[in-house]
Amino acid sequence: MSVAVKGWPSLAAIVLLFALMGGDPSAALGSPPASSDIAAFLARHWQRPLAANGPAPGNFSALEASLSPAACGACHPRQFADWRSALHSHAMSPGLLGQLQAMGPGARDRHQACLQCHAPLAEQEDHLVDSLTAGRMLPPLADGASAADGLTCAGCHVRGNRRFGPPRSDGTVPAADAQLPHDGWQATPAFEDSRFCAACHQFAPGGPGLNGKPFENTYEEWRESRYARAGVSCQSCHMPQRRHLWRGIHDPKMVRSGLTIDAALVSAAGRVAAELSVANTGVGHDFPTYVTPKVEVEIAQLDRHGEVIPATVLRRLISRDVSLDLTVERADTRLRPGELRRYRYDRARDRRAAAVLLRIRVFPDAFYAEFYRATLKDPSFRTGRAAIRAALERAQASAYQLYDARLPLPARPAQPGA
Repeated sequence: MSVAVKGWPSLAAIVLLFALMGGDPSAALGSPPASSDIAAFLARHWQRPLAANGPAPGNFSALEASLSPAACGACHPRQFADWRSALHSHAMSPGLLGQLQAMGPGARDRHQACLQCHAPLAEQEDHLVDSLTAGRMLPPLADGASAADGLTCAGCHVRGNRRFGPPRSDGTVPAADAQLPHDGWQATPAFEDSRFCAACHQFAPGGPGLNGKPFENTYEEWRESRYARAGVSCQSCHMPQRRHLWRGIHDPKMVRSGLTIDAALVSAAGRVAAELSVANTGVGHDFPTYVTPKVEVEIAQLDRHGEVIPATVLRRLISRDVSLDLTVERADTRLRPGELRRYRYDRARDRRAAAVLLRIRVFPDAFYAEFYRATLKDPSFRTGRAAIRAALERAQASAYQLYDARLPLPARPAQPGA
């Protein structure tokens, strides 16, 4: 399939819209009663593009004035270590960088379709433009801002050189006259509200989507679930004990904890019957949410060496499967919260079969990998090719095996006269 990248029409523009553009927390997201203060705060806090922070107060030290995550880590080492291990710190991925390189340094408006979630600080945009002009990622700016750092501490917590965050874990807030670094912080429960996450994990009504469903619909999926009714927020699962981890589809342990998987085997004369059941018992939204991952269920017969017998393979997808140009939804087989699905297998027993394999594999970046491959096949796409090649390697390497059961088949009955 040809991908028209030159000038960024068609596919590339659509991909930027669906994959890289954030949502709008002030949109009609069904705010719960008595939460207008939070909604108003979030509308101000996530007003895109973010305004530059400007000069820091004169009483700030260089450390207090810095927008660098490492500066924050000087006093918040655990949060910094968590962030460094999380995908938020890698939000300026090779795939995104390659697309930004193709746009060029002068395309600030188009940059914002990506940066408003992936590197939202105005200072990061300045650093990106300088880096694109230089043809390489430059060292951070004097204030510590770097586009390479992706979604940083300051991206969520700093506006106008003021720090914002939740109340302390015991519910207390700093006293007005407390002498604290960087003049303390303005405490607000908005940081513990799922609508905070909706700023980047929910497209606004009328945004990019298919069949009446936005491409990025995680907040609404959660809001319609029992978890929202029970007050289990996004942060409850993705930031346990306020850890800045944000584990998700790329993390096998996180994914496995949200599913209940069972395998069973029933053999009849001359046939193999098996069942693999998968239930979304702990994921607070559709599994998987979004169109980029693919989860593959595979059931097959194995020979006595444990090798798959190709003619016996059955595969099914758990995904929102859309065409590469985002115009057709081929299928939506995702598991809603609480949904159980049974995958049944009933085929003739191969003469070589000794066991049955029931396996689940996860491809977190399946759509991206397909997009990168198509982009690299386009001869008109020149600037940014090295980054896209690196992105393809990373996307392909993110796949992992989530579940693997190998159930032995009963021995074949002895043939008469044998």
